[in-house]
Amino acid sequence: MALWDRIKESAQTMQTQLEAKKNDLKSGSFRDASMAMCALVAAADGTIEPAERQRVAQLIATNEVLKNFAADDLQRRFDDYLNKLTTDFAFGKVSVLQEVAKAKKKPAEARAVIQIGIVIGGADGDFDKTEQAVVREACFTLDLPPHEFDL
Repeated sequence: MALWDRIKESAQTMQTQLEAKKNDLKSGSFRDASMAMCALVAAADGTIEPAERQRVAQLIATNEVLKNFAADDLQRRFDDYLNKLTTDFAFGKVSVLQEVAKAKKKPAEARAVIQIGIVIGGADGDFDKTEQAVVREACFTLDLPPHEFDL
């Protein structure tokens, strides 16, 4: 199986798993952590192109699990986290990972945040090494073993 096909299949599997847990993923900590994760993956290489920002924003707006929350609220949070990362990536990453850590108290939410990161990272068919690295860092932040997610 080609690498691209494996990435697509993994992202689809994660999305299916997320949708199965949709009713359990309604807390503010999940909302904040998932938007922080989206921003972290989008800015993983230290920069974000307008097209990439738009693609992630569209995914956020259309993701079934995230429909538990108001799209404009999610967009505002995503933009706020992304601005922290693009202003000063190293400093912003510390702050954004603190938001991700909010999901640590509920294991199902913590796993869902990682799955969202994988879905966002694989959305363009190229879950690259920098994106994988920030998702791995988030795993450590949430006390989850990266190998559970094939990272």
